[in-house]
Amino acid sequence: MSSTDDTVELHLTAELLPLLAEADLLDSPADWGTAATPEGAFRLEPVRLERDLELLTGWMNDPAVASYWELAGPASVTAAHLRAQLDGDGRSIPCLGLLDSTPMSYWEIYRADLDPLSRHYAARPHDTGIHLLIGDGTNRGRGLGTALLRAVADLVFDNRPRCTRVIAEPDIRNTPSVSAFLNSGFRSSTEIDLPEKRAALMIRERALRNLL
Repeated sequence: MSSTDDTVELHLTAELLPLLAEADLLDSPADWGTAATPEGAFRLEPVRLERDLELLTGWMNDPAVASYWELAGPASVTAAHLRAQLDGDGRSIPCLGLLDSTPMSYWEIYRADLDPLSRHYAARPHDTGIHLLIGDGTNRGRGLGTALLRAVADLVFDNRPRCTRVIAEPDIRNTPSVSAFLNSGFRSSTEIDLPEKRAALMIRERALRNLL
């Protein structure tokens, strides 16, 4: 290989490295491991449509969930919502939350800085957003959401070194959800008007993770 070829190869490598670093936009939540919580061992597992659709459709048709997620209806409604993420570029990954190996919650881990949400707040590179629903009503109203939100935020910080903030935007009408975020180390930054709701912008800072 000539010196010219070497120069071209080095130039291409220098150009491609940043692209390769960004190729996995969320640093593989499937590999984030398990978090210890007061309620048990918790981990995220990316959704598999053929395995999880029936379970998730049932959760989406729970009136307490449907009032905020607005995905009640046949399985095709839930499937379309999931496929939009599964067939996308990786900026949002739908996951089951498993507590002691039992699926009991649904999460969307997404790049808030690459999401339409970024038009509504001062986004920073690698801001990571989370959406959450607890699927079984017997698990609601006893502080479990607080423990899981703290665990997932910590998983983000442990596995996404470039991320300095975890972002959420619960509906301001969803008082239990807002309270769970506040109790798990998030602060309420402001209220924002999104196309589908008025939301409380919640932020958990890496720099304050051990203080709040």
